[in-house]
Amino acid sequence: MKRVYIAYFVHGTTTDNEKGIATGWNQGELSVKGIEESIKLGKLARQKKFDAVFCSDLKRAVDSAKLAFGGKEIIIDSRLRECNYGRLNGQDGPRVGAIGKLSITRPFPGGESYLDVEKRVREFLHYLAEKYEGKRVAIVSHRGPQLSLEVITNGRTWEQAFREDWRFRKPAGWKPGWDYVYEE
Repeated sequence: MKRVYIAYFVHGTTTDNEKGIATGWNQGELSVKGIEESIKLGKLARQKKFDAVFCSDLKRAVDSAKLAFGGKEIIIDSRLRECNYGRLNGQDGPRVGAIGKLSITRPFPGGESYLDVEKRVREFLHYLAEKYEGKRVAIVSHRGPQLSLEVITNGRTWEQAFREDWRFRKPAGWKPGWDYVYEE
């Protein structure tokens, strides 16, 4: 059995997050708060040893990874992108969130479904198992891929993953990361 140890981090808060906008496949910019969070993440991450650091190719994740893991090679992989909300990229967050619960199997208009995100993440995890067997990797990415890991590694249903999402618990707030073990 192949096993990979994953420390998963979501990018820092963006200006879109602060405005209640669902960025999706738009690039997004870290806010002042997001920059501070990413620097704080770097201080926390220094306590752990990683064999590799990966991030989404979207600017907000790349910027967070560079701030947190500056000086280390960061491997950019588009399979770690956020869900493509299609015509709803950059639109009102609560509206996209309400539609999102219906988009587990049905794609967003002009975009993809959460099952599509899960498929991308499964492909990425298979790659990790082949190339980083027994290793510890860090990933900086987004909500959709993180919820996919909940489904893939922790056996959650998509409905459970949405219901248990830390972003919607009160009080909400930035969370520095999660640990996962992927086995195949």
